[in-house]
Amino acid sequence: MTEPSPALELPVLLEAVRLQARVGELAAEISRDYRGCTPHLVGVLKGAWIFMADLARGLSIPCTVDFLSIQSYGAGAVSSGEVKITKDLDVRIEGRDVLIVEDILDTGRTCHYLQGVLGARSPRSLKLVTLLDKPSRRVIPMRADYTGFEIPDVFVVGYGLDCDQKFRHLPDVRYLLHPPER
Repeated sequence: MTEPSPALELPVLLEAVRLQARVGELAAEISRDYRGCTPHLVGVLKGAWIFMADLARGLSIPCTVDFLSIQSYGAGAVSSGEVKITKDLDVRIEGRDVLIVEDILDTGRTCHYLQGVLGARSPRSLKLVTLLDKPSRRVIPMRADYTGFEIPDVFVVGYGLDCDQKFRHLPDVRYLLHPPER
């Protein structure tokens, strides 16, 4: 007999069907706003890859995609407070309509850093899409241009989000009852 998965014991915050419906709504909104354009989606690895794949598939307009990787947390959930790029973009974004695709807008440090770095590369436009927004944790005032869900201050996993590289595979967003120290 196999033991039950610890992931299945985590409470569900956002069910997979609700996530898919909202991602579809975001894709429709972006498709309307960028009609006649080909936005360049920049996914922030590793947390945003599932969200970005679903978002890109939901668009009714052409798009291009790229990824960059940021390090700010290290292992577990403790942020160093410093943000650095560990994998940069593969293509130039000068003159392009760029959408930064994030899994979660939390303190605002990462998104603020990315807007500064990518904005310096002279895109035609630069906007932020986030699946989850946790405004109660904001340290740097900022807002996303497109937001999936506003959530309370709980440590979330699933749908690409992790805790020490675990739980990314879950189809819904769940939260840890006993989160690691932040």
